[in-house]
This record gives sequence, C-alpha cells and structure tokens, in this order.
Amino acid sequence: MSCFDRITLTTAYFPPIEYFFAIANSNEVFIEQSEYYQKQSYRNRCYIYATDGKDFLNIPMSRDVTHKLPIREIKIDYTKPWLLQHERAIVSAYQSSPFFEYYRDDLFPILERKETYLFDLNCLLLEKLLCLVGLKTRIQYTDTFIPISENGDLREVIQPKYRGDNLLHQYKKEKTYYQVFSNRYGFINNLSILDLLSNEGPNSISFLL
Repeated sequence: MSCFDRITLTTAYFPPIEYFFAIANSNEVFIEQSEYYQKQSYRNRCYIYATDGKDFLNIPMSRDVTHKLPIREIKIDYTKPWLLQHERAIVSAYQSSPFFEYYRDDLFPILERKETYLFDLNCLLLEKLLCLVGLKTRIQYTDTFIPISENGDLREVIQPKYRGDNLLHQYKKEKTYYQVFSNRYGFINNLSILDLLSNEGPNSISFLL
C-alpha cells in the first residue's frame, strides 16, 4: 500500500534517499516547474559521505540568478570548476564502495553534457537514477504554481533546512547499510541516493519500499 496518493517535489540534484522513498511509495509524482528558485536547497545541492564525514556538493548558478527567476530559467555557471570538483569528490567518496564503478559511466556523462539549465540537468539525472534504482514511476510536471499545501506536498519537507524528521524516520523506514567510512564516523542517514546506490547497488530498492 502506498504512503502517498499524489506528491509534489522540487527538482533536486542527486536527491536524498527520502526523495526516492517518496517516489517509490506514491501513486502519482509531480515535479514543481513553476516555482521561483531558492538558494541552499536540494535544487542545486546534495550530500555525500566524504573521507572526512558528511559533505555537500553545490552547483553554482549564473550571476544573474535571483529569487524572482522561475526554476526552469536558472542557468548553471560553468566558469567555475565545479564539475571537475564534483566528479573528483564523488570518486574520492565512493571509489572503494562495492558498486560505484558500475554506475559512474551512467552518471558522469550526464554531468559532462554541460546542460545550460539546472532543471534540465536534474531531470536527466533523475530519469537515470530512477532506472538504476529500479523504479518505473512516471514523473509528471506541474503546469502552474500551487501554494504550499499539506496533503502530499513535500516541497518544503524534503529540504536541508527542514527542522522535522525526514520521511524515512517518520514512516519508520530508516535502515542502516554498509558505508565505506562508517568505521570512522558511524552510519549517516539520508544522504544522496548516490550513497545508497554505490554501497548497495541492485539491493537499493529494498531500502525504499
């Protein structure tokens, strides 16, 4: 039985595990494409398990980006070497994991396409990540902006600054799994789906259902 009938999510860069939990347990999934851009969110940020603990990767936006620009018009700034930095950071974090080598050639070429718009990059990554995880969910996109509501609206719930419990905890779906550096810093929950895929591979879907 699904936890949600219909959910609305923001676009996200290598989204956290709870994002995929929500998708896996929903009858209908909509990505918000009519909102204004918001800084310091999963829209252009993800969290990985680096050699020195939890760390985040952030895509820089073009200088003309403001809070009043629609999310579909947000351009990525390639004048900064973020792409190389992200790839190096991801390799450093997961090259010793059991499954990363099987997925890097699916994901890195998408980054290296250098999409102009953040929304387009995130959509391409999400499509591929859903496939790798084993989810066949049909993703739909909002036509107009709808104010924040309660039922199934996860746009403000799945965010780094959300003060409540993440969805995995709320629905008692938190599970530990092998992480490369857990012997140093312990298990870290709800990181990017990259972490789960790299460490659990084809078994990742069992952590979402």
